[in-house]
Amino acid sequence: MQPTLSFEQAPPISVPYRFFLTAPLFGVTAGLLLTWLGPAALASRWTPGAAALTHLIAAGLMLQTMCGALLQFVAVAAGANIWRPRLVAAVVHPLITAGALLLAMGFALGLPFLFRLAAALLAAPIGLFVGVLALALIKTPARGMTLHSLRLAVFGLLVTLTLGVTLAGTLGWPGDWPLSLPFLTLVNVHVAWGLGGWALLLVIGVSYLVVPMFQLTPAYPVWLTRLLPAGLFLALLAWSLQLGREMPPHWLAAVALAGMLLAGLYAVTTLRLQSRRRRHVSDATLVFWRGAMVLLLILSLSWLLFAALPRLDGQPRAPLWLGILALPGVFVSVINGMLYKIVPFLNWLHLQRQGDPRQPPPNMKQMIPERAMRGQMFLHFAAVALLLAALPWPSLARPAGLAFAASCLWLEWNLVGAVRQYARLLRDRIGAAGSGRGS
Repeated sequence: MQPTLSFEQAPPISVPYRFFLTAPLFGVTAGLLLTWLGPAALASRWTPGAAALTHLIAAGLMLQTMCGALLQFVAVAAGANIWRPRLVAAVVHPLITAGALLLAMGFALGLPFLFRLAAALLAAPIGLFVGVLALALIKTPARGMTLHSLRLAVFGLLVTLTLGVTLAGTLGWPGDWPLSLPFLTLVNVHVAWGLGGWALLLVIGVSYLVVPMFQLTPAYPVWLTRLLPAGLFLALLAWSLQLGREMPPHWLAAVALAGMLLAGLYAVTTLRLQSRRRRHVSDATLVFWRGAMVLLLILSLSWLLFAALPRLDGQPRAPLWLGILALPGVFVSVINGMLYKIVPFLNWLHLQRQGDPRQPPPNMKQMIPERAMRGQMFLHFAAVALLLAALPWPSLARPAGLAFAASCLWLEWNLVGAVRQYARLLRDRIGAAGSGRGS
């Protein structure tokens, strides 16, 4: 049985919107930071600037959006009863905002006490978020691979948090932290769970429902919906064995190969389904998804190329190439496309629920102009191209940072415009209803 859409379970519109309106500001901050630091930030994955940029996007932009989307999606797609969503959002949102900023500052400035503060501010709210979501996902009677993938993704967030807090403790208490796991191994496992076990599994689970529904494609093959989450989860478990013992290099290479092949298979399948859409008119949300899948395929092929050519893999900027493809390339592109679909839909849904049924709300396409979405989309993909080009040509680092900051600022402007339109339409409807009762 597939998840049943339960719109009556949707939380108050302020719950996801506080996350959605905060997320692009982290992208603006990341772009401005790269503009300030310049080429030195992209010298290798280990520079303080690269670490700060990574966490502004991963623990800032991505985490904000994904938390807001999950609070909405789990309630509607699974009919799950989320415990006091307004209170959860009011607690989680400000703490993860402050924690992500302090974490990025800790990397940029190299101050241990900032890592301690960041770990404390992130651990408690994400722990609360995981607990609330896990309880809702376990208790819901809905079934299907979307729900299965969401449960695995929430578990992946918990693992990512645990490993991240361990790393923050290592950096916050240098020499005094009781855990003595190999730092490089811990980083690699943390990255794998963050990108593969949290972000990618969440995107996969959501896409099983939203790609056929919103993009009018055929459904994903049943065998694939079972293979992807199970295969990725098993690959991550196998990858994590290196925390307990030293694993042979060929074992780690085989596990990574399996994970990358699964990611590439998902990208190819999604692109194929999109090519078979029932309606061939493309909008910005579809192009964002297509672009993300193309970049995911390039990411998988790049990893295979680096594995086949150790000379390339040994380059200090090779991990940055993969990181740019993954973070601003794949995940921020998907986030852009989903926000442009979710926000107009939430506006329409809540206006319909609160207004006069004889006066339907405006069409969703009127909430954010297509021209504005397309303009921001072109700027986003130009920024991703500049970020990749800045690796062989470091002089492009500052233009890339400016372009990425401008793209995220434009996204923020479009979202704020949609929220303001919702507030205006709601105010007009309430006024009209009051006038009708008065007469």
